[in-house]
Amino acid sequence: MRLLLGFCIALVVLHFPVQGDHHGDHGAHGKGHGGHSHEKGHKHEHGHHRHEKHVNGSLRIYLQNGGFAFDLYKHMTAQPDLQSKNVFFSPLSLSLALAALSVGAEGETHRQLFDGLGFNGTDITPEEVNDAFHDILMNLNQKKATDLSVGSAVFLDDDFKPRPEFLEALKRFYHSEGFTTDFTKSAEARQAVNNYVKDKTHGKIAELVDSVEPSTLMILISYVYFKGKWDIPFDPASTEDSVFHVNETHDVPVKMMTESNSFYIYHDEEHSTSVLQLLYNESMSMMLILPEKGLEALEKVFDGKLVTKWRRSLRKMPYKVSIPKFSIKTSYSLKEVIAEMGITDIFSQTANFKGISDDQLSVSKVLQKATLDVDEEGSTATAATSVHLIRTSGLVPPDTLRFDRPFVVIIANRDTRSILFMGKIVNPTK
Repeated sequence: MRLLLGFCIALVVLHFPVQGDHHGDHGAHGKGHGGHSHEKGHKHEHGHHRHEKHVNGSLRIYLQNGGFAFDLYKHMTAQPDLQSKNVFFSPLSLSLALAALSVGAEGETHRQLFDGLGFNGTDITPEEVNDAFHDILMNLNQKKATDLSVGSAVFLDDDFKPRPEFLEALKRFYHSEGFTTDFTKSAEARQAVNNYVKDKTHGKIAELVDSVEPSTLMILISYVYFKGKWDIPFDPASTEDSVFHVNETHDVPVKMMTESNSFYIYHDEEHSTSVLQLLYNESMSMMLILPEKGLEALEKVFDGKLVTKWRRSLRKMPYKVSIPKFSIKTSYSLKEVIAEMGITDIFSQTANFKGISDDQLSVSKVLQKATLDVDEEGSTATAATSVHLIRTSGLVPPDTLRFDRPFVVIIANRDTRSILFMGKIVNPTK
């Protein structure tokens, strides 16, 4: 089903925008900031000009972070084992987790995280990024007409004491809840993390983490849960058996939903692509992109500018629309993908997380699971990301000596230096 899903995937979450509705949320933003004391040196600006400046700053950072979503899509769809599979993930969940991690990163580690997330470190400060994510979380969590929740949590080992200012920043800007657990009891720690995610995703993601290393000191969690009803629902009576053309030689049976109504449509003749935007309540939407010549050609030019062009070109017109009814689940280990995107230092023995602790820490793994269900009434999308940190002091990997070619062997007495046996091994299977 990748022909259809390959592109709706990156866009379901991208269309949780603050940019499209920030004019309508003045009260929400103001209320959100009123409950917090600002960092030292942060000037209070009052009235409309302060709010406008703040919203525009958050929008600028959000748009820069949008490039991260498309970069992530390109790297994930390029993975050999994902070439012929559905790809569905949450750029928001991952960027939320990595941005929270950056709060405790310094030096080259912090620079790579910022660059990888799409932020220009020369004109955007960490404080501005923190403020922007706070605004995004406030905006999304205050929507009333859709069931939407976004947040984060940090699980700490009982004996690990991070810097208080790190934990305070996570709570203030990233809405993090804090928990302690004994990671040496791997099964219990895993269950605690999974139960939290299961609750936040309404049971959709029951087991984000399949194992926990006893050396784990901290796990950062981020989650997104969205359930929305179509502005124009599909009539179940019109749903019928049909086929989905996976490729030129492979068809699969599907339940195809059909509705005749006025929809937002655009046909991009230059790229031979049809675009459909389905609306939910309160500024939420799903964009479905159907290339006539297959995904591969379109993926070469697919980026934020092209999607912005499509969004601005959409026009409401009468159409008969058919989309499949489906449910998918995905699971990824993102360590390799993140490294390919230039964020490598967090995984190294020299990672700099001095903003978290004086202990030498590094990230051991980054996981994400996601689900998407689409039916006649609407859709439900969930995702959760976990970033695992371990202590690396004294764990520098040894040099490797691998006996995988012919070698000589000697068995001797160390006291008398008498050689008891001697020989060469050319083929250990003979």
